[in-house]
Amino acid sequence: MFARDPAVRLPAFIVKAGCFPGTSVATETYTDSRDIKGKLAELFQQTMGFILINLRHVQGDQTVNSIGTPEIPRIALEEVVANALVHRDYFVSAPIRAFILDDRVEIISPGHLPNNLTVENIKTGNSVTRNPMLASFANHLLPYRGYGSGILRALAAHPAIDFVDDRDGNLFKAILRRP
Repeated sequence: MFARDPAVRLPAFIVKAGCFPGTSVATETYTDSRDIKGKLAELFQQTMGFILINLRHVQGDQTVNSIGTPEIPRIALEEVVANALVHRDYFVSAPIRAFILDDRVEIISPGHLPNNLTVENIKTGNSVTRNPMLASFANHLLPYRGYGSGILRALAAHPAIDFVDDRDGNLFKAILRRP
């Protein structure tokens, strides 16, 4: 994750990003698509950029000369993207997927929640570090501290988040509903 081009040796360690019209990825068309490759910090920055460019920005109380704020708060997006990169199961040969649809943003991470973690207890701040070596470096590269409070911050900023721990499919989903 720190080499010049990690995807050359580990082709599944990328982010497959897609923006689709409608509410299903089972479609013949997309409005934007990207295979995001690079080091850990690059994966984070490019994934955030892809999501933010494909979301609506709302003027709110700002002047007409403002660029607006994303319809889903940036902090909520940062937390779920950073968690996907740091806590994914790197033994599963699958990419992280970031999908933007008309009604939601989905961040799909390979591997279900580790050990005894459940959706209910991550919402209360429980955490298990699946990749301790990666986590020890992540706080130098990402907005990540390892406190176990990221999900709490994401939910405080944007309560319309659903989490799915799919043990049969061996994946974890964060679904951020769009207003």
